Amino acid sequence: MGILEAIWDVMSTETAYTAATRFAAVLIFVAVGEWVAERAGTLNISVEAMILVGAFAGAMGYDWTKNALVGMILGMIAGFLVSLVQAQMSHRLTADQFVVGLTLNILFLGVTSFLYSEWKPSSRVVSKLEIPLLSEIPLIGKALFGQPWPFLFLYIIVPFAWWLVYRTRWGLEVRAAGENPQASDVSGIDVNKRRRQSIYFAGLCSGLGGAYLLLGQVGRFDDGIVAGRGFIAIVAVIFGGWTLRGTIFGCLLFGSVLSFRLTLPGLGYELNTELMSSLPFLVTIIAMTAFARRVKPPGSLARPFVRGLK
Repeated sequence: MGILEAIWDVMSTETAYTAATRFAAVLIFVAVGEWVAERAGTLNISVEAMILVGAFAGAMGYDWTKNALVGMILGMIAGFLVSLVQAQMSHRLTADQFVVGLTLNILFLGVTSFLYSEWKPSSRVVSKLEIPLLSEIPLIGKALFGQPWPFLFLYIIVPFAWWLVYRTRWGLEVRAAGENPQASDVSGIDVNKRRRQSIYFAGLCSGLGGAYLLLGQVGRFDDGIVAGRGFIAIVAVIFGGWTLRGTIFGCLLFGSVLSFRLTLPGLGYELNTELMSSLPFLVTIIAMTAFARRVKPPGSLARPFVRGLK
């Protein structure tokens, strides 16, 4: 009964919805890009590095100009630069996607730590933008329409990604490259080019997510700022069955878990700190176990394409 009572108390608190959406926002930025990449058949493990450099570039941009928009743009560019390396190594030189991704994660963890120790950029959380009337909706108003203003980028990126994948020739070719690259190649589609382009899109989204993490949530850079969010975003794509709607739902679920962990102490509940810190990752493992075999991934996910080889 204690757990059920705690869950009910959290669900009836406006702060919990606002926090859940704020935590989920970073995951959505990242997962939308990862969803596009995986629909093309590539598993972008370097997503952690993309978020990290996006956050660092956001801090540098704000420190130089005191303009959060500049920080967001630099975050996108930084994520894109990481994606260039991932894409070229994996889908031009046919290096192992997992090895390249993990290497980039470790490399940029060291690079950003060193640069931060040298430059120590200052930054802060930007102001909230409350949309009149909509932000006054009970429980969910401030969660959806009263967040730091970079949150509004989500209302552009999510529908744009859906349109890009399902309503354009490029999106059709991306999906074909992920399902059957051999047939796609025979029909004239440059499979590896489409896969590289999908990773570029993931880099832009992840870099933007990293900049939002810094300027919309944390306010100060440190080398542990990402805290596994990239891998959680990958799990959200799997949890969502490689659909955009399911991916966003997965992000909201994981965001709610983070909110649950942080909201309960404010409601007077005593918690085991170590157990609650591991809760998001415990839910991630459960989600992977429960859904990984129940959903169908793109037919050639994580399989390199070499013309003439099956």
